[in-house]
Amino acid sequence: MSEIDYMNECMARDVLTMLVEKKNLSIAEAMDVFYNSKTFENLNNAETGLYFQSPVYIYDVLNKEIETKRNTIE
Repeated sequence: MSEIDYMNECMARDVLTMLVEKKNLSIAEAMDVFYNSKTFENLNNAETGLYFQSPVYIYDVLNKEIETKRNTIE
C-alpha cells in the first residue's frame, strides 16, 4: 500500500465517521454517499492534492457536493 493509499484510507474512515455523526446516516448510507461522490473520485486522483487536506476540509467539500445535488434535484 502506498503512502497516498494509506492517507486516503484514513481520510475515508474519518469522513465516514463524520457523515454518520453529523448527518445521522447509517454506515451503509455514509459509505454509499462518500464512495459514489465526486469528492471521493478527486481524493483518489493524486494530481488534485486533495489527500493533503484535513478530514474536516474533505467533509466540507463533500457536504457542499451533497447540498448542490439536493438543490438540483428539488
